[in-house]
Amino acid sequence: MVKTALITGISGQDGSYLAELLLHKNYTVYGMVRHDITEKFERIEHIRDKLILRKADLLDQLSIIRLLEEANPDEIYNLASHSFVPTSWTQPILSADFNAISVTKMLEAVRLVNKKIRFYQASSSEMFGNVHDVPQNERTPFSPRTLYGAAKAYGHFVTVNYRENYNLFAVSGILYNHESPRRGLEFVTRKITNGVARIKCGLDDNIVLGNLSAERDWGFAGDYVEAMWLMLQQETPQDYVIATGVSHSVKDFCEIAFHRVGLEMHNHVVSDPKFFRKTDTFRLLGNASQAFTNLGWNAKTSFENLVIMMVDADCERIKKQLI
Repeated sequence: MVKTALITGISGQDGSYLAELLLHKNYTVYGMVRHDITEKFERIEHIRDKLILRKADLLDQLSIIRLLEEANPDEIYNLASHSFVPTSWTQPILSADFNAISVTKMLEAVRLVNKKIRFYQASSSEMFGNVHDVPQNERTPFSPRTLYGAAKAYGHFVTVNYRENYNLFAVSGILYNHESPRRGLEFVTRKITNGVARIKCGLDDNIVLGNLSAERDWGFAGDYVEAMWLMLQQETPQDYVIATGVSHSVKDFCEIAFHRVGLEMHNHVVSDPKFFRKTDTFRLLGNASQAFTNLGWNAKTSFENLVIMMVDADCERIKKQLI
């Protein structure tokens, strides 16, 4: 039987990788896109003719219901969000609307249209925030230190409550930082790899970053979307931490990136306190042993290979622009 999936945020990093995965598995794939005509589709342009894109608004309950009635999906992957953490401080209401309230609207639409739809919610390690236990697992208490993390915690608990009170197959993936060549340029990982590529090509001299000692548990987005799919294939709905279990600093990322192009980071990187987070998370490191045991999932791409993949992609992109 051919399954149908609906992906919100399909034009984003995770949405594009997930769409590729589901198409490979012969799904019919619907993508929810905004009414905003400025939305860009570069990440899915190569598969756009295989997708069914429909306009709807995460904050408009009726448009969500109509889309669910049209698509009649077996699975929904709710990936749309305002995911750039610093933006949550400058646009707190918008962040709450898109990362918290919209989750309720999606779940309510599932409850009203078809309670058999399986629902995946994109939760975040930012929900842990001020952690005292390292590494963190599914039983670690949340203590978010960003407005983004707080909104994501709301969405997470709403998903739990709809699962328990309405008997929906609704799960959350608590994903740690996951990157790729499709990551937005506003994120530190792409800021580094794009900067390295520009320096290598003679376009810039340095990169200005924040706290070089900040550590994250970084994985490859292409690996992580497989975990999302696996969660919705289980007999019992359950939330999972998805992580590599290894942390690296921003400095580590820079050193590998510059080494890839034959340069030394200390000649090109400037650390500026104005880019430090006001309330940075403590040591976020995930324990994904439950995902390995129950889902058979583990991160396949090493940190070094992830950085190299991103640097190579940015170098290739910039070289094409210069031709």
